[in-house]
Amino acid sequence: MKKIIIINGPNLNLLGKREPNLYGNLSFTDFFDAVKAKYPKVALEHFQSNIEGELITKLQEVGFTYDGIILNAAAYTHTSIGIGDAVKAIETPVVEVHISNTFGREAFRHESFISPNAKGVILGFGLQSYELAIQSFL
Repeated sequence: MKKIIIINGPNLNLLGKREPNLYGNLSFTDFFDAVKAKYPKVALEHFQSNIEGELITKLQEVGFTYDGIILNAAAYTHTSIGIGDAVKAIETPVVEVHISNTFGREAFRHESFISPNAKGVILGFGLQSYELAIQSFL
């Protein structure tokens, strides 16, 4: 059984409440429950933190034993050299995910410190971006 974790960064705990015109009305918990049911032969986990260091610690914790990491570092994508370095330091492949099309947003969101070290990047497909990332590991 493949072991895959979704790691979400700041403010993603507010999905379903935060800017529904951009992120939709579905909470991440409801989405995650549906995805887990859809992929019963995948050991799916989820971790969310608003704290940069906790995201780095989680990447280091799972980055040598899991089959895949799906990382939506949210705003830290564009600011955290530390998270980018953590992705580079681990062995587990990472797919960078974004719900919105970051290239259709503010210019500062066009740069990622994660992308250069990621297996791939999926963005702009709403919550389905996560499911596409899961499929990339199967």
